[in-house]
Amino acid sequence: MLGADLVFVRKTNVEDAGSELVEPTDEELGARLLDRERALLDPAVRRNPALVSELVAEDFLEIGSSGKVWSRERILELLATEDYRQPAIEDFKCALIAEKVALVTYRTLRTDAESGQTAAVLRTSLWIQESGVWRMRFHQGTKIP
Repeated sequence: MLGADLVFVRKTNVEDAGSELVEPTDEELGARLLDRERALLDPAVRRNPALVSELVAEDFLEIGSSGKVWSRERILELLATEDYRQPAIEDFKCALIAEKVALVTYRTLRTDAESGQTAAVLRTSLWIQESGVWRMRFHQGTKIP
């Protein structure tokens, strides 16, 4: 397991029972989702369908940088056998766009060991919080020419 999700609390003025609403700030949520994005880019995690399943929603969909559309089931199959080198992440941004919905954007860079050429990909992920756990619902990669 990747560890429990962090809970960030912003106190509100609720008179009944001194209740508190749970609501992360963009910065706190960004740090949590950056960790989860990094996990999905980690070759050891990618090869483990159980770990990937913890990170992606049941109705997950990906549009790859190749233009192909992938379902959750197909991604779990492909990642388990993939030969993959983890890229670097740059320009990571996160915004809470609705209650329990976050939009993440960033760029990945990977240098080919043989050619020395660097490939850049713009990435966008939509994360949803279900039962207190943040899971990726949608992801798209776009190659930068």
